[in-house]
Amino acid sequence: MTRYVLRRLLQAIPLLLIISLILFILISNLGDPLASFGGTRRRLPPADRERLTRQLGLDKPVIVQYVIWLIGNDWMKIDVDGDGIPDAYGTRQGVLRGDFGNSFQERRPAIEVIGERVWNTLLLMTACEAVVLIFSLLIGIYSALRQYSAWDNTITALSFIGYSMPVFWLSLVLIYIFSVNFKRWGLPYFPVTGMYDLEVGPTVGQIVWHLVLPVASLSIVSIAGYSRYIRSQMLEVINQDYVRTAYAKGLPERMVIMGHAFKNAALPLVTIIGMDLPLLLGGAVVTEAIFGWPGMGRLYFKATNAADIPVTMGILVIISVLVVLFQIATDITYTFLDPRIRYE
Repeated sequence: MTRYVLRRLLQAIPLLLIISLILFILISNLGDPLASFGGTRRRLPPADRERLTRQLGLDKPVIVQYVIWLIGNDWMKIDVDGDGIPDAYGTRQGVLRGDFGNSFQERRPAIEVIGERVWNTLLLMTACEAVVLIFSLLIGIYSALRQYSAWDNTITALSFIGYSMPVFWLSLVLIYIFSVNFKRWGLPYFPVTGMYDLEVGPTVGQIVWHLVLPVASLSIVSIAGYSRYIRSQMLEVINQDYVRTAYAKGLPERMVIMGHAFKNAALPLVTIIGMDLPLLLGGAVVTEAIFGWPGMGRLYFKATNAADIPVTMGILVIISVLVVLFQIATDITYTFLDPRIRYE
């Protein structure tokens, strides 16, 4: 197993380099990175634009810019205000040495900007993933064990409805019902912006109360899709001979379902979860925008619109690394669920 993991990690190095190069080329053509330097009220004078273009290395070919971004450039010092004194940028150490550069918008390290938002996103997306897994498993297994019953037909209809609803539309409906109307009717209503009430502060109760609507809007669509997938996998497994044999031996139904059927039905589910988990870091752009949640989704949208290359590349590279690592973790998980799988 150790040799397999080391081999996969070594194979990931050229893959990540190719991915980062493609992303860098695409992002470099998003827009004008210098547009944010002049602020919202004025444009940079031509002389300052030319000076910053040269100092940032934006006048060089894209491949050269990529190499500087990757391995660093010890002579790069940026003078934003033209007073002859380098500002907060300093030298570029390169991504390979843990330096993603400095945000063009906020004039500070991109990794610091990302770090301020990543915990907010992990809080939102982890809560969402926990809700999705718990309800998907319960609904999917229950529906499979009662195939074609009234409950199964009802769950199937609701699942198709839930899966068909766009997230932005569902978010607005939840706001209208549980915030606008509940407030009008004098009932306890859910807040729709931010992580907590500024007058109260970031208490646990405030954060949980503000999480309800964003998590619900993200979870309903995912639960609808996951539960149908779990149902189909369970139906395929519970009709196998070894499950019937387990019933014939007199084993309790809970042991048969959870110890035999679900363990084998979970292999494809593990693959889906392994693909989803790295994307949690990217946040949910639409949901975070609607509910004013200060997470990675809003940061990515803002950085992309401003052609803030260091921040955008930092987010995408971190997600790419996590995708590779979680795929390796998924393969390792297979060996625990199915003893027949070996990588040696």
